[in-house]
Amino acid sequence: MIVPYTPGAATDAMARLAAMKLQERLGVTVVVENRPGGSGTLGGQLLLQAPADGYTIMGSASIHPMARHVMKDVPYDPVRDFLPLARSARGPCVLVMDPRRPETTLAEVIAAAKAQPGKWSFATSSLGAAGHLASIEFNRSAGTGIEIVPYRGSAPALTDVAAGNVQLMFDPVLATLPMIRGGQLRGLGIATPARTPLAPELPTLAESGLPGFEFYSWYGVWGPRGLPPKIAARINTAIVEGLHEPEMVRRLAGQGFEPVRETIPEIEAAIAQDVRHSAELLRVAKFEPQ
Repeated sequence: MIVPYTPGAATDAMARLAAMKLQERLGVTVVVENRPGGSGTLGGQLLLQAPADGYTIMGSASIHPMARHVMKDVPYDPVRDFLPLARSARGPCVLVMDPRRPETTLAEVIAAAKAQPGKWSFATSSLGAAGHLASIEFNRSAGTGIEIVPYRGSAPALTDVAAGNVQLMFDPVLATLPMIRGGQLRGLGIATPARTPLAPELPTLAESGLPGFEFYSWYGVWGPRGLPPKIAARINTAIVEGLHEPEMVRRLAGQGFEPVRETIPEIEAAIAQDVRHSAELLRVAKFEPQ
């Protein structure tokens, strides 16, 4: 299983859980290889070159199908050239900020960003990631024009927010909640329709003044297009059933994630809808691939 990002981040963690369940349920050894580079496209190229026999797959995230919408010269079509085998889990984004800022509520942040737009910026783990798209949606919904600064991964971005070099960031619960509770970040709100039992102290962005604001990061597994349907179905079933085992559901919930149960046609439909919505956000924001 190729993971096109560095070890330790949420994408890598979710890929390794999927690999573990494939190994247990199919009785095969699954080796995870981290192959970062090219904002995730190096791993995609390796999968593109692999035989469509089920022995080489890729664990990535919702950023993968968005590659051509945010980057120039992507060497493949992320939707046409790959077959999604499972959307393993999803987790909500949390809006965090530099804890030394005087603002403590979303309304105060929006007012300050409108009054002094040049003094505010969003960090994002990478272009096309859920946090990037959530930042665009925030600017649209709140009527702000906060600059969005891309980083090479969540860790350096969150570090810069904690240090005050960047003021705001959307990122999944897995990375943000420990830093909020440790005092390195201030949690402003969570992008879910209702408060989560995992962090009941975090208000939703909807209740804080942005009605209907929901944003999730999701993780999945892909194979080469042309993978035989029986093999694709076996991989899908192993991952989906494995991640829905009661202990796994509890483990994922403790990290802010919920497993997703979808067939391959359902996954393709969900991804198509997600890409349409995200592409429209980018268009309205006049974003140009970089």
